[in-house]
Amino acid sequence: MDGPSRPAAADYLNFFESSMKKTSILLVSLLLLESPGILDAADLSLFSWQRIKDRYVEHPPAPVDMTNSPRLHQLLRAGNIYLSLPDAIALAIENNLDVEFERYTLPSATTEVLRAKGGGLLRGLLYNLAEVPVGVGGPASPLVTSAASSSFAVGSVPTNPSELGVLGTPVDNLSVQGIPLSTGPAIPSFDPTLAAQVNWTHQTTPELNRNLGVEALTTNTTQANAAYVQGFGPGTQLNFTFNNLRQTLNSYQSSYSPYTASSLGFTITQPLLRGFGLAVNRRFIRIAKNEGKIANLLFQQQLIATVYGTVRLYTDLVALYEDVRVKEGTLGSAEKLYTDTKAQVDEGTQAPVELTRANAQVFSVRQDLINARGLLEEQEAIVKNVVTRRTENDPEILNAHIVPTSTVEVPAQDGLPPIQDLISQALSNRPDLLQAGVQVENSQISLEGSRNELLPEVDLVGVVQNSALAGQANPLAAALDPTFIGGYGSALEQIFARRYPTYGAGVNITLPLRNRVAQADVARDEIQLRQTRIRLEQFRKQAQLEVEDALVAMRRARASYEAALQTQRLQQESLDVEQAKFEVGASTSFFIIQYQTLLAQAASTVVVARSAYLKARAALQRAVGSILADNHVEVDAALRGR
Repeated sequence: MDGPSRPAAADYLNFFESSMKKTSILLVSLLLLESPGILDAADLSLFSWQRIKDRYVEHPPAPVDMTNSPRLHQLLRAGNIYLSLPDAIALAIENNLDVEFERYTLPSATTEVLRAKGGGLLRGLLYNLAEVPVGVGGPASPLVTSAASSSFAVGSVPTNPSELGVLGTPVDNLSVQGIPLSTGPAIPSFDPTLAAQVNWTHQTTPELNRNLGVEALTTNTTQANAAYVQGFGPGTQLNFTFNNLRQTLNSYQSSYSPYTASSLGFTITQPLLRGFGLAVNRRFIRIAKNEGKIANLLFQQQLIATVYGTVRLYTDLVALYEDVRVKEGTLGSAEKLYTDTKAQVDEGTQAPVELTRANAQVFSVRQDLINARGLLEEQEAIVKNVVTRRTENDPEILNAHIVPTSTVEVPAQDGLPPIQDLISQALSNRPDLLQAGVQVENSQISLEGSRNELLPEVDLVGVVQNSALAGQANPLAAALDPTFIGGYGSALEQIFARRYPTYGAGVNITLPLRNRVAQADVARDEIQLRQTRIRLEQFRKQAQLEVEDALVAMRRARASYEAALQTQRLQQESLDVEQAKFEVGASTSFFIIQYQTLLAQAASTVVVARSAYLKARAALQRAVGSILADNHVEVDAALRGR
């Protein structure tokens, strides 16, 4: 076989050297682009055993700790949990399972980034949040807001959040997207893959052609191949191959036996239209990084919901606790009336029926006290459920009563900025609105991929390969050219000396004659992007409504509180006057009982109106997004959970 002329061979050699240099520059550029720290000193140990092992083992997060935080037992004394509002908030952040569940959203978002950097599709996040239970509300006694009279009207003060007109329909799903967006063009696999194949075959084939010199052709074949495949941000696909074949034949027709055939080369495929560009191929990485922001904002929103719910439950607990004290005082007054009436009946200054009335009042008040204590116990159970992780294995906590140590007071002045400022603060600070805005941004990024899928496929393909052949002369064969005499080392020498190069370049074009799927995906994603913007605007309007509702509820609760205070003062004065008349025999127990009932109801009204005001204020803090700062809650510390 005649070889190429010297000038032609030199031209091939120069072309190959130039191609290899350009390819090396391209590979280094792509590697630095994909992994800026790839040449760091730490990466020199890339192929250490530990680094290799880490690729193939799981790295699970720490197990869930279901024990209560130490703070809970620090507050336990003599069978009671002496609980202040700051402690209740701290315990809810440390122990509440809704908060603990949301803590895992952040590492989930981290895995999304890792998956996207490897070229995988995203799995998405959960956007559902949990609200704290409403609880039993405030005291359930009839609430009087009018002064004492022979005929009185019974009014009411709202005790539950739904009655306050605040957050009547809380949003517990913060997703602004409907169905998932289309995936767009395929993402190259950014994680490099190393493949290897080794096999040995012995084959015996009966031969009809006696020209081979044997009755049966016996072949021993050994193959050892390796490949390295990786994709890069611009859409580039790189495929290195190193193939080796060693074969022994018993045929006269084979000049070399055994012989080795080897080749080393690579193929580069670069999309020019569909799948081209960093913006398209790294879009999932950008979305995944945004999901990290969303996860942090979702955690903040869950903190807001939990802190608000804890403040509301604790305020109701204090109100119920104070209402029990009110009813205990009312019972004491009823028992004193019974004693005084009995003395007057014994003296003959009162009719016996008055004693029966006084006795009936004692039992009626006792029933009210039993009901009030029952509501308090129910509220204690709900509060305990919110601020603990598990109680069935801790009898001390399970059987302990909660004693609130913080008082609830209505400030003399609200001191609130104008409503326009509050709404502006809510729109700029609320985590649910901020994360919804990031979701809209993700929809826009995803739409870039959908639009790119409309383009036809035009790929530039380049191939560079070196081949080699070396073997031992077959003693059964005729004389042969000694050029290829040698072993595997000779084959490698031929490869790296680039004696037998192969070059190639081409363009692959795939032009769909109809493109209905891609067109439908783009149209659907455009529609959904507009829907996400509408959904974001709905969230903004809901935030504004919550601010307005909270302000109305605060004004309403303050007016009720001031009226209740005035009513309580007047009822007390009326009772004092009637009590003085009773002591001189100018009144009966019937009127005393009536005024005692009105005073008790007025006292309960004060308690409920005060708690309603504080719950409305907490709702306003939630609506404007300041409740965490107002209660000195730091997100980073809350994320650690202890």
